[in-house]
Amino acid sequence: MSINDTQDEIIEEFEGLTDWMDRYAYIIDLGNTLPEFPEADKTPQNLIEGCQSRVWITPQRSADGKIHFQADSDALIVKGIVALLMRVLNDHTPDEILGADLYFVDKIGLKEHLSPTRSNGLVAMVKQIHNYARAFKMLDEKG
Repeated sequence: MSINDTQDEIIEEFEGLTDWMDRYAYIIDLGNTLPEFPEADKTPQNLIEGCQSRVWITPQRSADGKIHFQADSDALIVKGIVALLMRVLNDHTPDEILGADLYFVDKIGLKEHLSPTRSNGLVAMVKQIHNYARAFKMLDEKG
């Protein structure tokens, strides 16, 4: 499934939730679907700078060149936002990740319903995911 297909699927899911309390509850539920994050990986180098809550993201490269991320947060809503990002960006190539327009954030109304600190945290998470993708891309180019 392409990044845009996944985003469209998320937008469709949120269209059925008109009340923002329902949307927040759904986001929290999504956070609970994240795979268990290893305690050993909850280190300062995996911590995302710029997030008010603690968020950890680690990348792994698969044999086919795609990046698989693991992530966690200590805050329920933030963990759900992380789960949305993982759902959209996980298991794609560095070029696909770097070229993605994450339009679902605006389309589901998330951007306008996040506090400024959570909004900054979302930007920081995307920036770190892009940094990982750029690093893997540079490794590919060096051969």
